[in-house]
Formats: sequence, C-alpha cells, structure tokens
Amino acid sequence: MISVERALATILAGCRPMEFEKIDILDAAGRVIGEDVIAQRDIPAVPNSAKDGYAVRSSDTKEAKARKPLEFRVIETIAAGSLPQKRMNKGQAARVMTGAMIPKGADAVVIREDTEEKGKTVIIKTPVSRGAEVRFAGEDVKKGEPVIKTGSVLRPGHIGMLAALGRAFVTVYQKPRVAILSTGDELVELEADPSPGKIVNSNSYSLAAQVRDCGGIPMMLGIAHDNRSELAEKFQAAGRADVVLSSGGVSVGDYDFVKDVMADSGNAMHFWKVAMRPGKPTAFGSINGVPLFGLPGNPAAVMVSFEQLVRPYLLKMQGHSRIFRQIFKAVSAQSIRKETGFKHFLRAVVQKEGDRYVARMTGEQGSGILKSMVAANAFIVLDENVSSVKKGDEVVLQMLDETMLRTDVPRFE
Repeated sequence: MISVERALATILAGCRPMEFEKIDILDAAGRVIGEDVIAQRDIPAVPNSAKDGYAVRSSDTKEAKARKPLEFRVIETIAAGSLPQKRMNKGQAARVMTGAMIPKGADAVVIREDTEEKGKTVIIKTPVSRGAEVRFAGEDVKKGEPVIKTGSVLRPGHIGMLAALGRAFVTVYQKPRVAILSTGDELVELEADPSPGKIVNSNSYSLAAQVRDCGGIPMMLGIAHDNRSELAEKFQAAGRADVVLSSGGVSVGDYDFVKDVMADSGNAMHFWKVAMRPGKPTAFGSINGVPLFGLPGNPAAVMVSFEQLVRPYLLKMQGHSRIFRQIFKAVSAQSIRKETGFKHFLRAVVQKEGDRYVARMTGEQGSGILKSMVAANAFIVLDENVSSVKKGDEVVLQMLDETMLRTDVPRFE
C-alpha cells in the first residue's frame, strides 16, 4: 500500500501529453492552446472615435468655456466603417460616430453632450486635450506583439482576441478518449428494473460526467461480469482509448479479477492499494501500453478516487499546468474521529457564516453513500497522522465547486 502522494507521483511521472489538433475557435473555449499567437496587425488598425461627437484639433478648443463657447464649421459626417473625405483645418470639426475613423489633422473628440448643433456649425462649450476620446492605432495590440502564449487555457477573452486577429482556427491539445468499464455480476444497465440483489450501474455515469468535466471524451464499454476471460476481452476492446477506467474488481474478494487481468497483460502493475479513505482498493497499470486505472466499486469511493488520481492525469495530458483543485481552509462545524494511517477525504459543504467559512460533512461518509457526493462542494482533507478534529478547529479543504469562492477566502498553495 502506498500513500496518495506517492501514487500521484507514480501516475504523473508517466503521463504523456496528447497530440495537437486544429479546431474552429468557437469550439476552443476551455481548451489548452498549443501555439504562440503573434499579432499580424494593429488593433485598432486606425485611430477611431470612442464616443459619438465631433473630431477637432485639440489646440482649437483651449479657449472654449460654457459661458463663452466656440463655434466650429462642420465639414463632414463620418460613420463607423466609412473613410474621412477631408483633412481637418483650423476652426473645423467633423461629426463622428462611435468607431468612426478620425480624419487627418484631428487629434481629439468632443463628446456630443458637450456640444450644441447649429445648422452647419457646432457650438463647443469645453476644451479637450490631445487624444481625448480617441482610440489610437495599436492601442490594444501592436503588430508583432505576443498575444496568447502556448499552454494558456482559452477563455472567452482569448476567443474574442483570436477573432479580432482574423484567426478562425487555432491549434490545441486533443481531448483524451477515456474508456469506462464497470465490473460485477450484481450490476444491471440503466434501463433495467433491478431484481433483489442487483444494482443499477451508476459508476459508469458518474465517471463519464467527471471525465467530461475535465475535458475528456467518455467511451462507455458497459458492464463486465465477474469472469476473468470476459474482463480480459473488454480490456482488449478498450485498446483504442487513450486511458481506461474500470470500477470494481480491485479488492480482495474471490471474484475481484481486475488487478489479475492487468498483471496478466504482460505490463507492470504499479500499485493496487492506496492509503486513502474512501478509495483504498485503487490500482494503476496499463493494458497494451494504454494507462489503466482500476477504481473501487463503491459509488462514493469511485468518485473520490477519480478526483484524487485520475483528474490530475487527464488534465496534464491536455496541457494544463493547473491540475489540482484549489486548497482553502475553514473551521469544522463538528468533531471528527478517523483511523490513522489513511488520508481521509470527507465529503463536505462549505458556507460563509458571518466573517468565517464553515465546513460540515454531508451526512454519512460510507464509501457506498452516493448522496454524500450530491451535496458536497468540497472535501475535508485529513492527513494520515490525524486521528481527530474538534468542533471549531481549522481544517484543510479541497474545493469541488470553485464558483462559490470569493476573494476573501484564504487561499493556500
């Protein structure tokens, strides 16, 4: 049996990144870019107006006052997308719309609210300085400027920038195909009405959702019964995947064959017990060179094991640099006792109460209690040497739902 830290180090040491693919930028949000993006043009390309108003020479407006306004002759109207037809001279103005190109000779815009139209002239009531309400060429991005670095996770702002630069396609890391297999004679498919002694195969669906949540593509292989040859056949069928996940069959029962089939494949099995609760019977090895995680069979345990060991692996495959959940601290709402020698991951809900954050367990913590995961937005993480926690003690949290976090939550790396 090895520690969670050693298991993670073993898993991540052999992690190979996925190949690259070129995709439409509309499909690229959340993906990790595999190229540096260099601006091939200035943005904006030409000076343009930030507001509706009048383009002027700023030096012409310095004497303008509300009680002694200045009158300028309007020489043209410039709409966004059209080109100025005249050069600005002393005492002249051009009516401009937001986004309209600034005519040569002008260096500022007087907003419409500070003017009064008067036939073919405009009354300007306040002075403006050079550059007022003008977006200059290259103000956002200059040609040749590095804009997006390799390894960045593409967010909506990146997608908008790619579009602004005229990039319809971008190179990203591929998504891993993850084969998912549940084992056990007691399992039935989702649509079946389970007879006494049978249970619906929920693990495959929990795992598929977790795989999608971290960017992978789930491949559902269904159920393998507690039969060594059938299990071996299912694993062989998973060879087209990039990663294989199985649930169940990695304990010490007479019909738990996963670790044996993994060993029989001719590839080394790296470990098959981890000092964690829930999730002790977790194996890692390979089938014909494809990484295989043998996860526990109990519904809560399989999800906890995925979070701790599989999720970081899948994220690293896709080029992510941030592969672990965020870690915070809060106070415990209850006293907790645990077995030493195992790192515990207790399903919990974290809420702000007054000026502090409080974590409380989501009920029973048995490895088969799936409901404990439904309400959880965090794990309370208790190290191997910890035997108890008192109500009000500070505890370490691994966040599952990071949308609830605020800047005033204490963060710990």
